[in-house]
Amino acid sequence: MIRRGLLEIQAAVLLFGLAGLFGKLLPFSPLLIVLGRVFFAGITLGLIIHFSSLTWQVKNKADLILLLSLGPLLAFHWVAFFQSIQISSVAIGLLSYSTFPVFTVFFEPWFFREKIKKRNIGLAFLCLFGVYLITPKFNWHHPEFQGVLWGILAGLTFSFLTIFNRRLSQKYSSLVIAFYQDALATLVLLPCLFWLSLSLNVRSLALLVFLGTICTALAHTLFIKSMSFLRAQTAAIISSLEPVYGIALAFLILGERPASKTIIGGLLILAATIMVSVFREEASPE
Repeated sequence: MIRRGLLEIQAAVLLFGLAGLFGKLLPFSPLLIVLGRVFFAGITLGLIIHFSSLTWQVKNKADLILLLSLGPLLAFHWVAFFQSIQISSVAIGLLSYSTFPVFTVFFEPWFFREKIKKRNIGLAFLCLFGVYLITPKFNWHHPEFQGVLWGILAGLTFSFLTIFNRRLSQKYSSLVIAFYQDALATLVLLPCLFWLSLSLNVRSLALLVFLGTICTALAHTLFIKSMSFLRAQTAAIISSLEPVYGIALAFLILGERPASKTIIGGLLILAATIMVSVFREEASPE
């Protein structure tokens, strides 16, 4: 069973890493890419929930309001993520986004009235130094600097999603939460079709379907299934491989070769996020 869980989570993380490449493969605005992603992901998740034993019912008004508010936040998170990749590179987008666990260890105690661990402050500085190394020039007009900022913004918003989803996951399946958020994100992004031109062909439509169904809905399902067999600490460490897989796939498919400073900075960011995840799990009750 553990071996099955490891295979499922490795497949899920590989697909999450692959998703970043679509910012380069699709010739659309990040708004349209995310619209396609959440639309097809929402349909797929809806079908999975319909043919399973999961319930659609939201228990109270407060939960419904929270679910509705997280949809737009998810949309903004993914738009920032793909914007980062489009104007810089897959490596910079994935690595700067990977700072989200560090944001989480600072904001989560504030929301849940917990103490901030001193060692997490040190890990945050390690992560920031990694970000410094992957940033070639601190100049707003430099596209890679803009990419880092958008990636950090994607990490910050994903941190808030993680924190609020922690509260919801105590009552609802992660698949149900993801469905509602994808559905609301779709509604929020639909108006962009009125001012952005969308010229679909068979290739771009197939890529959007693949992004939404395989890299999002299926990956999410595999990740949740793997958690039945694995400890959260194991899952957190394996999840840190997402940028590694993404950068490797970008090299193989797109021919993107990250600079040596980007690799070193990325290793520092990954080291900080892995240690944050490990310490967080050790501090939590079994």
